[in-house]
Amino acid sequence: MQSRLLLLGAPGGHGGPASRRMRLLLRQVVQRRPGGDRQRPEVRLVHAGSGADTGDTVNIGDVSYKLKIPKNPELVPQNYISDSLAQSVVQHLRWIMQKDLLGQDVFLIGPPGPLRRSIAMQYLELTKREVEYIALSRDTTETDLKQRREIRAGTAFYIDQCAVRAATEGRTLILEGLEKAERNVLPVLNNLLENREMQLEDGRFLMSAERYDKLLQDHTKKELDSWNIVRVSENFRVIALGLPVPRYSGNPLDPPLRSRFQARDIYYLPFKDQLKLLYSIGANVSAEKVSQLLSFATTLCSQESSTLGLPDFPLDSLAAAVQILDSFPMMPIKHAIQWLYPYSILLGHEGKMAVEGVLKRFELQDSGSSLLPKEIVRVEKMTENHVSQASVTIRIADKEVTIKVPAGTRPLSQPCASDRFIQTLSHKQLQAEMMQSHMVKDICLIGGKGCGKTVIAKNFADTLGYNIEPIMLYQDMTARDLLQQRYTLPNGDTAWRSSPLVNAALEGKLVLLDGIHRVNAGTLAVLQRLIHDRELSLYDGSRLLREDRYMRLKEELQLSDEQLQKRSIFPIHPSFRIIALAEPPVIGSTTHQWLGPEFLTMFFFHYMKPLVKSEEIQVIKEKVPNAPQETLDKLLSFTHKLRETQDPTAQSLAASLSTRQLLRISRRLSQYPNENLHSAVTKACLSRFLPSLARSALEKNLADATIEINTDDNLEPELKDYKCEVTSGTLRIGAVSAPIYNAHEKMKVPDVLFYDNIQHMIVMEDMLKDFLLGEHLLLVGNQGVGKNKIVDRFLHLLNRPREYIQLHRDTTVQTLTLQPSVKDGLIVYEDSPLVKAVKLGHILVVDEADKAPTNVTCILKTLVENGEMILADGRRIIANSANVNGRENVVVIHPDFRMIVLANRPGFPFLGNDFFGTLGDIFSCHAVDNPKPHSELEMLRQYGPNVPEPILQKLVAAFGELRSLADQGIINYPYSTREVVNIVKHLQKFPTEGLSSVVRNVFDFDSYNNDMREILINTLHKYGIPIGAKPTSVQLAKEVSRQCKTIKLTSDTPLYSLP
Repeated sequence: MQSRLLLLGAPGGHGGPASRRMRLLLRQVVQRRPGGDRQRPEVRLVHAGSGADTGDTVNIGDVSYKLKIPKNPELVPQNYISDSLAQSVVQHLRWIMQKDLLGQDVFLIGPPGPLRRSIAMQYLELTKREVEYIALSRDTTETDLKQRREIRAGTAFYIDQCAVRAATEGRTLILEGLEKAERNVLPVLNNLLENREMQLEDGRFLMSAERYDKLLQDHTKKELDSWNIVRVSENFRVIALGLPVPRYSGNPLDPPLRSRFQARDIYYLPFKDQLKLLYSIGANVSAEKVSQLLSFATTLCSQESSTLGLPDFPLDSLAAAVQILDSFPMMPIKHAIQWLYPYSILLGHEGKMAVEGVLKRFELQDSGSSLLPKEIVRVEKMTENHVSQASVTIRIADKEVTIKVPAGTRPLSQPCASDRFIQTLSHKQLQAEMMQSHMVKDICLIGGKGCGKTVIAKNFADTLGYNIEPIMLYQDMTARDLLQQRYTLPNGDTAWRSSPLVNAALEGKLVLLDGIHRVNAGTLAVLQRLIHDRELSLYDGSRLLREDRYMRLKEELQLSDEQLQKRSIFPIHPSFRIIALAEPPVIGSTTHQWLGPEFLTMFFFHYMKPLVKSEEIQVIKEKVPNAPQETLDKLLSFTHKLRETQDPTAQSLAASLSTRQLLRISRRLSQYPNENLHSAVTKACLSRFLPSLARSALEKNLADATIEINTDDNLEPELKDYKCEVTSGTLRIGAVSAPIYNAHEKMKVPDVLFYDNIQHMIVMEDMLKDFLLGEHLLLVGNQGVGKNKIVDRFLHLLNRPREYIQLHRDTTVQTLTLQPSVKDGLIVYEDSPLVKAVKLGHILVVDEADKAPTNVTCILKTLVENGEMILADGRRIIANSANVNGRENVVVIHPDFRMIVLANRPGFPFLGNDFFGTLGDIFSCHAVDNPKPHSELEMLRQYGPNVPEPILQKLVAAFGELRSLADQGIINYPYSTREVVNIVKHLQKFPTEGLSSVVRNVFDFDSYNNDMREILINTLHKYGIPIGAKPTSVQLAKEVSRQCKTIKLTSDTPLYSLP
């Protein structure tokens, strides 16, 4: 049945401008109808009788709805109804109207995308209904739906939330994303949906209109008010929007909740309607091309594609892609498809083959590289209607095409103008492609760790004169962290603080969402409406509207900006844009496959490939002009061989050698040209703690690339070569010198008992080299090898004050940056050691970094890389004082601030997280190992000067062998220097105790593991340490008797010195 949409209006009746606009719109639709086509929906406009009380009526086919005057017209959706309504949409609107007249709540179910929300909003705009909108997420609680407690003037009271406001005011409640809400949160609405009843926290009771009106016949309104009974409006309706689960991920609908809704499948628009829409957008694109593109997209949304495991193609983004093709008709369609549906990084081999097959079928396979955008030629600022825009000229296929794109408020910088940014051919092409996407949609930039995504995004922002708002995302981030946070005012009242994202939307900044692959999909769902529609509903009741909708509202209601702001309605700046930065999805992984069908509808995707060798050489040479040429060539040949290999072990090694890490190695080689490249690479890959297979693969590849170990490294260095001396305000460790710091807070300079040994001195010399280059340091090692002692000694020698923070399983982003406490009834935030170190220029020592979740420690990346971080109390840490510009709540990083992070090595038996794998390439890494036998013996002599030499030698030899067994994987526990030192301290203090009883202080942990005990006893017996000996231990007796012959006894020889 074909539907007819009519608006029956009263001339001189209510709602003048809105009615006029609706009539004009419907007239346009009528004019588009071909005269003889009987199958098209008939849409015409009919006037009702005169008189102000008649009211307007909307007819859709045979269903009519009488309009009511909205009490709060600013809550009625604006500008959602498109110029021409597709027949399928009219059918949906007719069905919703039927359910509305029956007083039933509806559930619009369908694939991801903005279509379901758009249809709901079109219906509410058509019927002039006020809307209450809430995007559900995994963080949504009962208080977000019913009532929230606030404090005013020292008194706590309840404020109605969306469901209660909609019920009492007769609005329509839109619940989006029911599958995102945690189980058992939504049943709180069950009785409101079924009987229009709800008990509120403040003691009031919501009652259905019918029952309330019956009571009103026997009682006065005053009596009902005194009984705390509130009438639910008969106009209250609920429209729920959700995805079908299990086809898509999420929580399935609770049966009692599901039974209260009437469902409607809102599938993608039919092919004919979509085609008509795309033809109207892409007048310059050949009809055949548009038809092929739509056929391809529709095929990937079919049931067959779904059974192959292919995610749905984002059909709703096609209009934006055709808009780009309209400006660049010469561009191959396959290239545009990659932006919408990046199948080459999203799918495995079989999936790619399937997509390539569909491309071939629709003749979209050809992608002439000569027809791709080459570079941005020039950028010119222009202002239209007080909106900042830029006229950008892009070179493509030997032509220059000029397009208009949104621009920021700062002066533009020409491409290639930044001295910090090195333009390569692939960078120029990527920026030109990003500019094309920027014309129509937000961008997601995907690339491996350390490949330069942030640098590209910042340069892109500079080109268009944008102020940047970097936001580091992490796994535990909640919807409130993204949008608004609660805080207390000085008088104790509660208030809401808008997040940097919301402020950026109002001010027209470019937001960098760094690490969008980490965030839970259920949390990110709150941004869908902002990205699709440029609208946002906040927790404090504020509403942000797209510029054109805001202007329409302002014009229709004849209100000023101030009046609308009093009603908490604000315009989103037309220049506002988002660039999301992400690492590629892990194909085949359930946890790291973040790029799903829902996410595909939100952005255009650009893949930042690793630089080719010639470009990487160009970047490094321009950044580090003094880098030794021959060494650099070897390093890059080796790195690119690792990157290009199919061997997964070698590929995992290549991840440690990102462009960022190569720049660090080059800077160090240019400063210290005598450095050995072999040690620089093994240090960057942390080869000391690699599994044996990966370590041998690394050594083999190094040998193939003729990167050889320095022959001098095999010689045991002498301690006299690595003395540390302090002379006339200068510290010298080995061959490296540094000025001693003039510390104001001397009590924070660590002072620790430290016995110099050659190995630790070499590590400290290495640390000092990186420290002088301005690097932040990461020390990785087994337990008890002296990481803390080395750092404390290092800072003591440099006279640098230290701030110390120890991480653990329950560390959160908030505790890492601020420590909340209550003073005089107010929540106040005290600076954590991290913030104190940033402010005062101290050294922040982060201990046990591997114990905290990596999604928490990853926020250190913005601090180390970009010198920016946002604190929980709204303050912002920034590196450059020039960026302060009178802004409040800004903490400028002290130039002397530095971070030293300590972590245990990754892998069993250590129970921590892989800190090095996640963040290793933003620090200069140093592997700390147990001292070599000679160094360890020297150190033990100083801890136990009265302990006989043979005993020290036995201990060093036995523990050396046990460590060797741990490295081979024969035993799990890596016995450390700490344990030997504790044994020697005991023997020094209590010389009469036998060695066999003292070593049990360490080995009793293993006394219940028979296999381990056997290995320990055999190893210790081998070196004459009598532990767990039996009378039958002939071998031990021989060893003891052999050693006894060599010991000359005197009357003063203590008994324990006997082997």
